Amino acid sequence: MKEYKELLGESIGTFILVFFGCGSVAVAVLFNAFSSLLEVALIWGLGVAIAIYTTRNICPAHLNPAVSLAMCISKKLGWKKLPFYILAQFLGAFLAGLLLFVIFENAIQTFEEVHEITRGSDASIKSAMMFGEYFPNPSFENFMEVSAALACIMEGLGTFLLVFVILRVTEKPEQINNTTPLVIGLTVTVIICIVAPFTQAGLNPARDFGPRMVAFFTGWGSAAFPKVTYSFLTVYILSPLLGGIVAAYSHKLIKGGN
Repeated sequence: MKEYKELLGESIGTFILVFFGCGSVAVAVLFNAFSSLLEVALIWGLGVAIAIYTTRNICPAHLNPAVSLAMCISKKLGWKKLPFYILAQFLGAFLAGLLLFVIFENAIQTFEEVHEITRGSDASIKSAMMFGEYFPNPSFENFMEVSAALACIMEGLGTFLLVFVILRVTEKPEQINNTTPLVIGLTVTVIICIVAPFTQAGLNPARDFGPRMVAFFTGWGSAAFPKVTYSFLTVYILSPLLGGIVAAYSHKLIKGGN
């Protein structure tokens, strides 16, 4: 029963995180509701904090496959649980993306009509970006070019910093208190402010792939994925996982030196 509660908690927490975070992106894209990247980043950070507060009494509240993988390396999670944690996180992210599509469907159609966008065309990344991520960020594509290699570096670096902070602030039980989720949330906010212009700052394979699949099945098709072949896999799934791995071993190195 405990294992089922943990999986349910991971799914619910990831749902909350994605609903608030991707919801803020949807509102920014469809209604031009915010004046800066910082506002969206703050909502993402608060969404992360709220998700952790909501679920940490029933699960470890990793809410991110990269975090769960790092916790396995750090021996805080059994390897046998890892596939189930990842599936639960992907499910929560997918359901959040699906609910957002239902809520904003009419607004998306209006946005596409006003901007003469055909869903599924290359131009439809302007609306698909509220689900999955692209590089460069479609909102900043006129300011820079971002190669797949640079995108991998930015996603890996951002996830490394996030997971490293999580491992450090949760290292000892006495360190964990009611400010811990806020610290993690603010870390997400700061990282997004730096990484998002390049890649939209996924930092979480579940957060990216779950909503991306919603876009794929609801009309965007191949436009739901970045143009560079398989870059959704290398940039938004493998790079964050690698960042989490490096963070885990860096943490172990520092811990061993104490």
